[in-house]
Amino acid sequence: MHGKVLKISVTLFLIHMSAIKFFSTNGHPERVDFRAALLMGQAPDKGLYMPEEIPQIPRSRIGQFSNMSYPQIAYEVIKPYLGDLVSDSDLRTMLQDAYNYDVPVERVYDEKYVLRLDRGPTCSFKDFAARAMGRLIQYFLALEGKSILILTATSGDTGSAVAHAFYGLDNVLVVVLFPEKEVTDRQRRQMTTLGKNIFPLAVQGKFDDCQALVKQAFVDVDLSVLNLSSANSINIGRLLPQAVYYFYAHSRAAPKGEEIVFSVPSGNFGDLMGGLLAMKMGLPVQKFVVATNENDEFPRFMDTGIYEPIRPSKNCISNAMNVGHPSNLARLFCLYGGKMDETGRVGQQPNMAAMRKDLYAVSITNEETRQTIKEAYVRHGVLLEPHGAVAWAGLMKYLKECGDTSPCVSLETADPAKFPEEIVRATGINPPLPAAMAQLDELEESFERLDGQYASLKEYLRRFL
Repeated sequence: MHGKVLKISVTLFLIHMSAIKFFSTNGHPERVDFRAALLMGQAPDKGLYMPEEIPQIPRSRIGQFSNMSYPQIAYEVIKPYLGDLVSDSDLRTMLQDAYNYDVPVERVYDEKYVLRLDRGPTCSFKDFAARAMGRLIQYFLALEGKSILILTATSGDTGSAVAHAFYGLDNVLVVVLFPEKEVTDRQRRQMTTLGKNIFPLAVQGKFDDCQALVKQAFVDVDLSVLNLSSANSINIGRLLPQAVYYFYAHSRAAPKGEEIVFSVPSGNFGDLMGGLLAMKMGLPVQKFVVATNENDEFPRFMDTGIYEPIRPSKNCISNAMNVGHPSNLARLFCLYGGKMDETGRVGQQPNMAAMRKDLYAVSITNEETRQTIKEAYVRHGVLLEPHGAVAWAGLMKYLKECGDTSPCVSLETADPAKFPEEIVRATGINPPLPAAMAQLDELEESFERLDGQYASLKEYLRRFL
């Protein structure tokens, strides 16, 4: 028997309201507000925080988003979760400051679009979450007179986005764990050339190993004095800002309010969860194409109903998606009435019929990814990097199988210049280097190496005690 699907509040959008409470996907009895969930990162029982209620934005209000800027839409989406924890004026100022760059919705053909989330300071979609999250954390820390140590794992772009969002702050230290052999040179340099309060660690292992080390540190009582928090997608403060660009893309690609198809390149599933929250808030979505690389644990689950993590994860050219067990599946299961713990053990099956209605899951091989980069450029003059190519290939498979549906938006999550070798290989052209990355190769790197043992990480973190 399926569990109840997460309650959706019928309360309409209100400017002044009490803050929504958040609960742990592992069942911890404590309920916390957004501020506590943001600063803790992970629940005490290793669960991930989810909102007890999902506020609704009326369709009539969503229809007005086509006349709003990105920061204005961000306010409409995020404010209901915060209640009065942040004043209206302060929140608007933070969002205006965070989103001071373009967000192109690029028409490819007919009503098929690419949403380019690569114009922020680190040229990655992670900027959207990290910049808003960083400003909110600064705001709450200043109110409480506290400092924290951000401990985060990255498979490619999260680390640099988080590092840049918190760079130079006196009350925040950032330790970033990344798999040494599975990030590109430019991804690594965006983390290792900053210095000051940013401490990158190259781990001998996979992203899943980095993620497991971080989760273990959070529940280690010996490190509690460090006030550890997370800035990757296990933190609810990452997901809420990611819901915003789905509303924004819809307002530009479907201004008449039509239902839309989104294709989402999926690794740790934070990006997809942002979209699902947007849909549950009232965004008219027909389907999410869940496009993974050869780490196909989720497409196989959707086919069979049996979840089997991939350990170790497979090394694919869309490296930020090399995740054999996505942390955010715990939230996805919760949203559909199921239960999964942090290890991937299924305690209760989700409502598979409801999931299959909303989600179309597909795995894209490395060869298909490369072919897609080539075909998109030759046919449409569109330059895609490997992650965006996985999403575009997934969308093409969906349209072929399920029929042409308009409008559709495929997410491009990083600048192609982060993957020059693959772009040159597929298209014969060297992608133009954005200004934000132009000086990277000339800067000196500084980072330490760590084996995959938790004892080594704990010893390293003790330096900050």
